[in-house]
Amino acid sequence: MNRIVAFGASSSKNSINKKLATWVAKQVENAEVQILDLNDFEMPIFSIDREKENGIPREAHDFRNVIKSADAVIISFAEHNGSFSSAYKNVTDWMSRIERGMWANKPILMLATSPGGRGAKTVLEHAVNIYPHRGAQVVGSFSLPFFKENFDENTGITDPALLQEFLKQKESLERTIGAFTE
Repeated sequence: MNRIVAFGASSSKNSINKKLATWVAKQVENAEVQILDLNDFEMPIFSIDREKENGIPREAHDFRNVIKSADAVIISFAEHNGSFSSAYKNVTDWMSRIERGMWANKPILMLATSPGGRGAKTVLEHAVNIYPHRGAQVVGSFSLPFFKENFDENTGITDPALLQEFLKQKESLERTIGAFTE
């Protein structure tokens, strides 16, 4: 059984990205799922001065260890002013100080959603482009626009065309992690 770690890249208690990541992770066949909450990894704002004075926070090591123990990762990115949320960026800033290839070549399915029509595509495209340089194996990406209109917490993605697009990305992840277990 594959171990999947999933999270919304937001600190919101009602994160629609966490809801999407959770639902998606539960759709992956033969997977044991661990859902992370970024609030469990809250740290001081990264600065080189803080690192020199106090070292790297334990929470950064904890986050890194969870990622390293996974067979695959599912991230759904919240878009704040066209970029990553501050909470997520801070976690990855600290984590990158532990190891340059911080994603340990893990297969990652990247998602994004928002209440609007672009579905947080700006941050998703940015992540897809830069994460291979950070040690990620991006195996797929999917943006869900108009979250409230296109997602139901019980049944998931409600728009048939978007569901088909998502299923192709999920199958890419399943093929990749299936290759590791065969």
